[in-house]
Amino acid sequence: MTYFPGVEKVRFEGPDSDAPLAFRHYDANKLILGKPMREHLRMAACYWHTFVWPGADMFGMGTFKRPWQRSGEPMDVAIGKAEAAFEFFSKLGIDYYSFHDTDVAPEGSSLKEYRNHFAQMVDHLERHQEQTGIKLLWGTANCFSNPRFAAGAATNPDPEVFAYAAAQVFSAMNATLRLKGANYVLWGGREGYETLLNTDLKREREQLGRFMRMVVEHKHKIGFKGDLLIEPKPQEPTKHQYDYDSATVFGFLHEYGLEHEIKVNIEANHATLAGHSFHHEIATAVSLGIFGSIDANRGDPQNGWDTDQFPNSVEEMTLATYEILKAGGFKNGGYNFDSKVRRQSLDEIDLFHGHVGAMDVLALALERAAAMVQNDRLQQFKDQRYAGWQQPLGQSVLSGEFSLESLAEHAFAHELNPQAVSGRQEMLEGVVNRFIYR
Repeated sequence: MTYFPGVEKVRFEGPDSDAPLAFRHYDANKLILGKPMREHLRMAACYWHTFVWPGADMFGMGTFKRPWQRSGEPMDVAIGKAEAAFEFFSKLGIDYYSFHDTDVAPEGSSLKEYRNHFAQMVDHLERHQEQTGIKLLWGTANCFSNPRFAAGAATNPDPEVFAYAAAQVFSAMNATLRLKGANYVLWGGREGYETLLNTDLKREREQLGRFMRMVVEHKHKIGFKGDLLIEPKPQEPTKHQYDYDSATVFGFLHEYGLEHEIKVNIEANHATLAGHSFHHEIATAVSLGIFGSIDANRGDPQNGWDTDQFPNSVEEMTLATYEILKAGGFKNGGYNFDSKVRRQSLDEIDLFHGHVGAMDVLALALERAAAMVQNDRLQQFKDQRYAGWQQPLGQSVLSGEFSLESLAEHAFAHELNPQAVSGRQEMLEGVVNRFIYR
């Protein structure tokens, strides 16, 4: 069965193209800083928003009538959904995809059914990957949707729920290894609390720390060479999430000795919900040595929840990509479109329009960020601004030659009287704009 009969493979046609479905900026094999665009961006389409979400929200039922979301025997539906997904990935010309275990296989009514269904679908996914060349950016387990996870998975008051979540993560990690996934993501969708009146914070953090240690141990046992990634989110669905932002995750990892074992998968919309810019979250993760991968989307600035819209700001994505390029680019990570079309975007072709537009935005952002790196006016200014720390006084302070007392005596003896120096923020904003709107 063909699920997108009216769509040919999307191709690069250049910025002057009027074709309704064409890349105007994403030229997959164009060399940027000596590497093809596709290798810089490592873009992925997600299974859940694209092929699972029915267009429902908290106020209304699903609006979509996708041919792969038909009723029927659950495994037959799952097999058809996989066929639709890989037809879409291939026609879109994207190199990677991502999934939760229960996106690709029906959960069933028992762990035994779950295991059997998932194993069968991994066979199908492996075959589709071999036929199309599409690769897995990352896999993960859905330990948040089922009512059993209402009070969390690893942080649940019931150890049997903890064990059930372990069974899912065990299965999803093994599947990710078999499918040659580049990463494994842990999103603690319910790892938080609604009220402190019934929550033991210390106990729940210890449970979460033990769970993560078990995941790390299993990674090494099975020989998985990809990265383990935690995806920070501040709130929603719970009032407070334990993985609030990149800095909070680093503190947690450091507490449990995992800072060299686990990195972060940063989502743009989660960053803004935490009160940060996307740029800030990436720069923070890079500075802490835990940067791994990206979920590329955006929120609505007038809404206070996670809307998962496709990225459309070249300015925002340029600053994000600049930080990534400065850090050496992605190792195992990439740009995963954790994005969904709007509830009123009823036609299957709307899925192509959303992804094509987003891929063009990332391509433009990459070109602009590469130009910024090649003529790095921002770094030049920073080097000048912090130059004093390369001089004898600054070096002596950093090397520990001074105590607080001796440094104070130095200041008194030399009658130090430093003056404020302009940070030139407005000038630098203009520099960035000249790169973006050239």
